[in-house]
Amino acid sequence: MERKHLSYMMAVCAAVLFVACSGKKEATGQAEEETVQLVKVEKVVEQPIPQVVSYTATVEPYKRNLISSSLPNRIKKIYVEVGDHVKAGQKLVDLDRANLAQQKLQLDNLELEYNRVKELFAVGGASQQQVDQMRTQYETTKTAYENLDENTVLVSPVNGVVTARNFDDGDMASGAILTVMQIQPVKVLVNVSESDFTKVKQGMPVDVNVEVYGDEKFKGKVSLIHPTIDASTRTFVTEINIPNTDNRIRPGMFARVNIDFGNVNRVVVPDRAVIKRSGSGDRFVYVYKDGKVSFNQVQLGRHIDNTYELISGVESGSMVVTAGHTRLKDGAAVKIAE
Repeated sequence: MERKHLSYMMAVCAAVLFVACSGKKEATGQAEEETVQLVKVEKVVEQPIPQVVSYTATVEPYKRNLISSSLPNRIKKIYVEVGDHVKAGQKLVDLDRANLAQQKLQLDNLELEYNRVKELFAVGGASQQQVDQMRTQYETTKTAYENLDENTVLVSPVNGVVTARNFDDGDMASGAILTVMQIQPVKVLVNVSESDFTKVKQGMPVDVNVEVYGDEKFKGKVSLIHPTIDASTRTFVTEINIPNTDNRIRPGMFARVNIDFGNVNRVVVPDRAVIKRSGSGDRFVYVYKDGKVSFNQVQLGRHIDNTYELISGVESGSMVVTAGHTRLKDGAAVKIAE
């Protein structure tokens, strides 16, 4: 009887132990299932992406001329005002001619003396040295007279507009009397990245937006590429000319220059797949493969609508996580949500 009772008790304990172990295994299995996170993924592929780079710049005149005399002189008459449009060769300023008259009298006297010495030399009454000395003196005085004559009447060297008037009639001018700017065309100078040095070509078309005219585009062309790279900024200067036939663009205006370097095939990912690591500027994307995810650092390009162009970090055809990556870690097991 005691032996039967003992056998019964052992059978009961074995059953309880089996049930306990089965429950533990079932609970462990449920916990494992709970650690597998559900995610949504999307396949990414390469697409042709326009490589349009934008630069800011200030509009400058094509040429800036300071109208002045090489010698201090009194202003007799200024014929233009600020804002006046002038033509190349147009008279702008008359300066006092008193010095010019004196210089002309001296030149005429030297010319007579020079001719007299030449006549004497012809009949043996003067030496070659005297002739040479008189010729040198005459030619020096003639050059001085022509220079003074040129600086008595000041003309515009270009078609342009008067942007500054620094003196009035009767003033003694010793510097720039007027400033004339050529604004057909105008130009902008932009500092282009060294990495684009081989892409910029002289004559290539460029779109320019001038802030005061909103989204209106003005057509320009690359007119000059500076041959050296600035070692401190790793950029080179590119000059862009804009025809400005209607004079709407003025020097000093703020402009945005858009240079189109063509299309490049790049992987494009949804912006919701891109993760910023806190405490740094690095960007990452979770890539799904064979039930697990890898944490890939990426280099972003342009933001286009709701996607990012990727310069590096993810291969074409990869599956990237677009939802459910809040608590993911590198190498974590995941399941794709239906």
